Amino acid sequence: MAASVTSQDMPAGSNKRKRVEEEDGAENTSRAAPVQQPSKKKKKKRSKGAKGGDEYDANKVMGKDGGIDESIGKMDGKLLGDYFVQRVKRHNKNLTAVELDDFYIPEHAFLDTSSWESSRELDNMPSFLKAFSPEKGESLSKASEVKGSPHTLVVTLAGLRAAEITRALRQFQNQDCAVAKLFAKHIKLREAQETVEKTRIGIGIGTPVRLNDLVKSGSLKLDSLKRIVVDGSYVDQKKRGIFDMKELHFPLMEFLNRAELRERYQSRKSDKVQIIVY
Repeated sequence: MAASVTSQDMPAGSNKRKRVEEEDGAENTSRAAPVQQPSKKKKKKRSKGAKGGDEYDANKVMGKDGGIDESIGKMDGKLLGDYFVQRVKRHNKNLTAVELDDFYIPEHAFLDTSSWESSRELDNMPSFLKAFSPEKGESLSKASEVKGSPHTLVVTLAGLRAAEITRALRQFQNQDCAVAKLFAKHIKLREAQETVEKTRIGIGIGTPVRLNDLVKSGSLKLDSLKRIVVDGSYVDQKKRGIFDMKELHFPLMEFLNRAELRERYQSRKSDKVQIIVY
């Protein structure tokens, strides 16, 4: 019968080698531990986060009180039309291709402003409007004699921003032409209706929802309208622009696609309306 071998029967050198091998193995394991794999997982996680985020964030130059999405100003009419409908699709993933067509704004509705070389910061908005208006913007300080019938509407994302734009465009105001803020948290719809109905407005500034409400009520008239300026380049401190928020983008598209406006986008007469994205 073969004798069993115990640690006492084994040579001392063999035990020493065994301990060395075990220690080497433990050391190698501890060296391998600085875990390359979790590092890879972290990278994957970050990559996934970047992909899942807003692909336009890289173009958003931020400041203390907000920022500018530089990509917006580089788009011509065709790109803007595609961009608008892409955002609709992003916010409403269940829409069919046929339903998306109802939101598509034709290329000829947009005035191409990609030639504008200066920043689209708020301080430059007056100069921008002058550059892309007839007679170097002289008509911007004139208003229709019909009250509540502006030639320009600026659509923006919030009441605070509307107030800032109103201040920036005050240079176009005079006793016969008001630059009117149509939305703020403290301005109720009824109050805005009364203001519009008794004021000769040249330029009106408001949010998509408020503008829709004023038009539907009959207070705000579109007969003299020449341009709709979408405050598209501005993003707030959370890097959100008017195209990024579903609760704003859908009312914006609803307003821009009003039947009486769509007919005038392609008009060659004096009633033509153009969409200008700032």
